[in-house]
Amino acid sequence: MSTEPYKNVSLLPQTNQLVGLYSIIRDKGTARPDFIFYSDRIIRLLVEEGLNHLPVEKKDVLTHTGENFDGVGFLGKICGVSIVRAGESMEQGLRDCCRSVRIGKILIQRDEETALPKLFYEKLPEDIADRYVFLLDPMLATGGSAIMATDVLIKRGVKPERIFFLNLICSKEGIDNYHAAFPEVRIVTGALDKGLNEQKYLVPGLGDFGDRYYCI
Repeated sequence: MSTEPYKNVSLLPQTNQLVGLYSIIRDKGTARPDFIFYSDRIIRLLVEEGLNHLPVEKKDVLTHTGENFDGVGFLGKICGVSIVRAGESMEQGLRDCCRSVRIGKILIQRDEETALPKLFYEKLPEDIADRYVFLLDPMLATGGSAIMATDVLIKRGVKPERIFFLNLICSKEGIDNYHAAFPEVRIVTGALDKGLNEQKYLVPGLGDFGDRYYCI
């Protein structure tokens, strides 16, 4: 089971397997194909953990042996919303776990004059207010983009407690900033880094996730 180092933060179990996967993607010498492959494995684990937090109802099924199985069924509908560009890397992991899932996109970029995040584009399912939302962005550093994206979702009618923010690496500063704005949103992460450097990159981090996944 995941641990909860801070309120409404689920941290994946720090098993040797998981730490090994992070050792590969953090290594500056890892080639792009391996970075993609092992990042995708972590993303799948994050999605599975996010699904663990969705509500269920009792559901009994009849097996091929003629016996009943006391199971459960998920309640409600979900969708994914990726913060473009790096967040799009997490979409396939969600599709692998949830067939035919709806996915929306939000584009936020830094304003060159103010250095603050600015909303450029959004495309979301029309019924998003009725869904549980997995917000996808690999890194939670300062939290600026995630806060703006979450604000977009809430203005579209999504309840904060129905949002799950999935990321591979986060910082305490990012968590504090994000939860200062949206304390009811659950963060699901695989690693908690020690902080940010002067360029506001996570440390030890792994560099620019989007560049390593799509370009380098």
